[in-house]
Amino acid sequence: MAAAAADSDTAAAVGAMSTCAHCQREIPFLNIDLHSVHCARNLQKCQHCGEMIPRKLMDEHYDENHAPINCSLCKETIERESWDLHKGEKCPQRIVACEYCEFELPAVDLHEHQDVCGNRTELCQTCRKYIRLREWTGHEIQCHTNSNGSADTSRAIPERELRPPPPPVRQARPARPAHASPHKRLLFTIAVTGIAVMIGSILFQRDEGF
Repeated sequence: MAAAAADSDTAAAVGAMSTCAHCQREIPFLNIDLHSVHCARNLQKCQHCGEMIPRKLMDEHYDENHAPINCSLCKETIERESWDLHKGEKCPQRIVACEYCEFELPAVDLHEHQDVCGNRTELCQTCRKYIRLREWTGHEIQCHTNSNGSADTSRAIPERELRPPPPPVRQARPARPAHASPHKRLLFTIAVTGIAVMIGSILFQRDEGF
């Protein structure tokens, strides 16, 4: 009977669990003494995250997970827990893009740049007016959106601008003088020849009279 009771107690002990006082983990009852000695000697609880870390790796764990980070852009020292927020939204030297021209520049200079850039104007192809870039979205919503929510492009362009431009007027070339026909040239030659013969005859008769 005593042996049977001892076997029953051993079986119960095998299935039982015990909590380690050092790491607060649940350890099988039969291994708790050995574990407690090893745990207290080799493991250390991180004060920042509460994880049990091997003592020899504690410095490495701290540097990789909890040490402050020196920002290479603004030179500030940032707690690691805040690093993502600083890098994405807070660092004054982080590179951002202008919403008007998409030029990239440090965040600290963005406000001044956009004040100037947003005052530039561009021609609205719908109404043919020059609109400031900072007012572009409001202009489209207010002036070019109909009751159905779609863009209305028919009422803003003057009718004269909808008509295609007239073709360019080509300069007419001056008319070239017409050349005389061959028949007229022949008659002119005969007339000149006849006059020359007549004048020659008169001069010849005058010489004989003398």
